[in-house]
Amino acid sequence: MTSGRLQMTDGSATEHLKKFVFTNVTQPNHQGIPPEKSLEILIPELLQSGYSFYTWPCAPILAWFLWERRHSLVGKRVLELGAGTALPGILAAKCGAQVILSDNCILPKSLAHIRRACLANNLVPGQSIDVIGLSWGLLLNSVFNLGSLDLIIAADCYYDPSVFEDIVVTVSFLLDRNPEAKFIFTYQERSADWSIEALLKKWNLHAAQINIDDIGKYSGVDLIELMGGHTIHLVEVSK
Repeated sequence: MTSGRLQMTDGSATEHLKKFVFTNVTQPNHQGIPPEKSLEILIPELLQSGYSFYTWPCAPILAWFLWERRHSLVGKRVLELGAGTALPGILAAKCGAQVILSDNCILPKSLAHIRRACLANNLVPGQSIDVIGLSWGLLLNSVFNLGSLDLIIAADCYYDPSVFEDIVVTVSFLLDRNPEAKFIFTYQERSADWSIEALLKKWNLHAAQINIDDIGKYSGVDLIELMGGHTIHLVEVSK
């Protein structure tokens, strides 16, 4: 993960281009043969701006999890909730998934930033990838028009207890319409008192924690460094 150029945007914030590289190994083998497969993703970030313009540690963890299962993504329809800078969703699209990136419909600057992130990776919104406004807990037309889904993903959406049930309601509705789909998300542990267990039970959802200890193991990734010193969990939710 490296940083790129800096440029001024609207005069109030500095845009920072961050590069994420996903590969099977970190160095060529003893015969000098380069890695079998690698993917570079560029993510524009706005420094000193809102939380949705920065790539939080949960996103690379989820992206690496998807990368190591990239062959299962080909042709699948994937929705990312609260996409922010959209690293996991963009990775899924680059790996052959049909991806819909979503964020709050009342935050046009966030949606515009997602589109910039798509274009930075040669993904044209409306062609190879879609960007939509989708507000958690509100069953608006954008939710009903999603079509079939195979996978729903989210990185660090559970950052504020006031929105926990809104997210669960949205996921429950989508899984009702797509009973074979799964919701896979990462979250950063911020308080031992925060839990969605009761909400999952209320909305008839089942959760299972996924072990992240081996993520990046064969690519030389330092998982502790990737998590930025935080405690991060990976969870799968289903009906």
